[in-house]
Amino acid sequence: MLTYAIRRLIIAIPTLLFIGLCIFLLLDLAPGDPTAQLPLTIPPEVKEQIREALGLGQPVHIRFWKWLVQFIWVEPLNLFDFLFGTTFADGWPRIISWQSRSPVMDIVVQRIPQTLWVVGMSYVVGVLIALPIGIISAYRQYSVFDQVGTFVSMIGYSVPPFFTGVLVIVIFSVQLGWLPSIYDTTHRVVDWETFVFQLKQMVMPVMVLALQTTAQISRFMRASMLDNLNQDYVRTARAKGMTEQVVVMTHVLRNSMIPVVTVIALGVPAVFGGAIITEQIFKVNGIGQLLITAIQANDLPMVQTLTFIFAILIVLFNLIADVLYGILDPRIRYD
Repeated sequence: MLTYAIRRLIIAIPTLLFIGLCIFLLLDLAPGDPTAQLPLTIPPEVKEQIREALGLGQPVHIRFWKWLVQFIWVEPLNLFDFLFGTTFADGWPRIISWQSRSPVMDIVVQRIPQTLWVVGMSYVVGVLIALPIGIISAYRQYSVFDQVGTFVSMIGYSVPPFFTGVLVIVIFSVQLGWLPSIYDTTHRVVDWETFVFQLKQMVMPVMVLALQTTAQISRFMRASMLDNLNQDYVRTARAKGMTEQVVVMTHVLRNSMIPVVTVIALGVPAVFGGAIITEQIFKVNGIGQLLITAIQANDLPMVQTLTFIFAILIVLFNLIADVLYGILDPRIRYD
């Protein structure tokens, strides 16, 4: 397993380099100019000097190489300096946001806690709710519980988050007045009252995002359980006198989790970038909202860095899913 993981990590290097090149070229060819929002009174020669200062006057391959070195080498060195108090990164230029003129990774690190609080929590809640719903729905197929679970899942699939987000705001904030409609990112938890307020402002965005996660994973879990419940090994286990709990929870569940693990693992990168609409609705200053504002401002260094981070997460969690296959099913070997 270790050899397989190392081999996959080595293969991931050229894959990520190619993805990074594609991202850079697509954004470089996209329409838009960082000087387009400047006042019209600024002379064209001054705008050209601004473009030169941003590095846009250099050839594409040089700009890509500089950005790649900054992302792979300079930013990790800055993180190492921050953690251990060293000065290895002194003098090295960092990836600078055109919009805020601040290091991109510093802004990303500031936004990640908000994303993990809301979007990460919603994903965990959605998975914890979806797995038992899928298991019970498959075991009690066509029962009232299965019908209700199917109905809720169809709602989660069909209704977009921008509609459910506005709907819960109207119900729980405007009509009932129970929950705040805007997420206060400056709020700090210092005592019990502030902790309760934090929970209240997290309820609605977590509810909206968890609905989609629950709908998707519960359907996968149900389908996988139904496929395994009719297998020969299940009838053999029952014929040997095993209890129904052991048959379902030990044998059927373990085999059913193999395809579901892929859905769960590949959904983790979406935690960092898939809640763009929800973060906009509830004013959560997370990674999703950061990406939207960067796109609107033609902040190419920010957009390039965020999309490349998402690509790294997808490749990494794809590897984690493959490793979990071997843990769940001993028949799978990568030697």
